[in-house]
Amino acid sequence: MSASPPPSPSGAQEHAVPTCFRHPDRETYVRCTRCERPICPDCMREASVGFHCVECVAEGNRSVREARTTFGGRVTARPYVTWALIGLMVLGFLLQQVVRQGGWSPVTAQFAMWGGGVLYHDQWYRLLTSALLHGSIMHLLFNGFAMYVLGPQLESWLGHWRFLALWVLSAIGGSMLTLVADPGQVSVGASGAIFGLFGAVLLIGRRLRLDTRFILGLLAVNLLITFLVPAISWTAHIGGLVSGLVLGAVYAYLPRHAPAGTRSRTVVHAGVTAGYALLLAAVAVGASIVLTG
Repeated sequence: MSASPPPSPSGAQEHAVPTCFRHPDRETYVRCTRCERPICPDCMREASVGFHCVECVAEGNRSVREARTTFGGRVTARPYVTWALIGLMVLGFLLQQVVRQGGWSPVTAQFAMWGGGVLYHDQWYRLLTSALLHGSIMHLLFNGFAMYVLGPQLESWLGHWRFLALWVLSAIGGSMLTLVADPGQVSVGASGAIFGLFGAVLLIGRRLRLDTRFILGLLAVNLLITFLVPAISWTAHIGGLVSGLVLGAVYAYLPRHAPAGTRSRTVVHAGVTAGYALLLAAVAVGASIVLTG
């Protein structure tokens, strides 16, 4: 009497219920449409056709090129730098109002732009901190509104870091001209940085072939106010404008034939930005030597 042979191992495997390749204790009949491995609901990600496993999704994301703006910055949905700078301006003004001794604010005295403090007390921070302080609520509202109008558009064109560099170096550029031309002047306000934004918007708008007549007219009106209204620091405005025009020209036109987001564009922009910062530092050192004897 002969016995029937036992079922082959291969036959047992053919009828086994497939399990998730990441969770062997979970049965599933769904497979990744890319690698064809079985996946459970926790491991599947909906795709245009079927489902992909988490590993195939991660591999696909690594091969996707990061979107860049026309001028090389990362495409950003929210102008984080603009909001942060406006917040710092508001915070600086609140500190001026809260921290007071008698009728004056020690915050203003310590952090306003004043050439004497820079030259004789090495208070170089005044070149930048003065841009975060303001002389009145109307002064703050005017500069804050200008930031609200110009900042998001420029940040979307340039990306976070280029925009931040433009704002900071325009503010310092305004303070630098004040230091050189009128070191005894005490001034506060982000107007130097705002004029830098005006200059950059003008040049970048022309590079994009946009109608910049409104910006040009607005800039002309502000320049007239600068020179006709007393108690306005023309040095801060002009110094900031020059910085904005220089950096705006670099970001908009250099290098002329590099595609957006290429490494050569980033290297050129970073190099010129650093070079301009070093130029401002050299002017500061030279002014210190000449003015202090």
